[in-house]
Amino acid sequence: MTSFLDKLCDTARRNNSWLCIGLDSELSKLPSFLRERHGPHAVLEFNRAIIAATADLVCAYKPNLAFYEMLGPLGLEILYKTRELIPNEIPVIGDAKRGDIENTARAYAKALFEHYRFDAVTVNPLLGFDSVAPFLEYPNKGTFLLVRTSNPGAKDVQELDCGGKPLYQCLAEKARAWNTKKNIGIVVGATAPSELAIVRRIVGDEMPLLVPGIGAQGGDLEKAVRNSVNSRGELAIINVSRSVLFASPGEDFAHAARNAAQALRDAINRARA
Repeated sequence: MTSFLDKLCDTARRNNSWLCIGLDSELSKLPSFLRERHGPHAVLEFNRAIIAATADLVCAYKPNLAFYEMLGPLGLEILYKTRELIPNEIPVIGDAKRGDIENTARAYAKALFEHYRFDAVTVNPLLGFDSVAPFLEYPNKGTFLLVRTSNPGAKDVQELDCGGKPLYQCLAEKARAWNTKKNIGIVVGATAPSELAIVRRIVGDEMPLLVPGIGAQGGDLEKAVRNSVNSRGELAIINVSRSVLFASPGEDFAHAARNAAQALRDAINRARA
């Protein structure tokens, strides 16, 4: 069975892209004509159009579960159907940010990997290794550990001094040590470009970095790419959501999303070079 990392690299090289589109399809922000025509089902129709318009421009898609869970049972059904819309050769990262004790983590892993069939998920490692281990038992799946996130409050905790180094560096070192099955990745926000470079040095060339925070959150694309790629100019998954999804509020939304995605892919490639 193909590993997440192999699937990711195959798609990235085929599409010449390290752009990941976050399917954060918040109902209230969708084009009004879609909401009027489909009600809450507009989320699925929106995702269908976005995926069709951009599938040759991405290395992965990343739905954030919050925007589906907020719709209740229907939202989870839409999430499941959205997963089915994505071509099998494109990896899908379930942005769940789960983190709990071992038996609960095992249930989360089973739901996300077996029921929703995500190729990778995001996990909060602050409860320690036993809370991460159930995800790592799926060797062909990816587990992205939150290390230095893109939100303004990240520094409140993630930069706390831990014996002479900030917590995020300690987490990166733990991730490297836990990566015995080569199925761990790291989340570091584009809003912290210096920290991105430090984390890349800590984890080395073979671990993928998932980099949110470009676009609406204000991260610098060029700095983020240069500081997160490995020595081959790869394994930096640059995630963009709102600036692609909501590039137009009109009936041309999918065409506008494609144009925005293509411009971002090209900008990422220039920075990689």
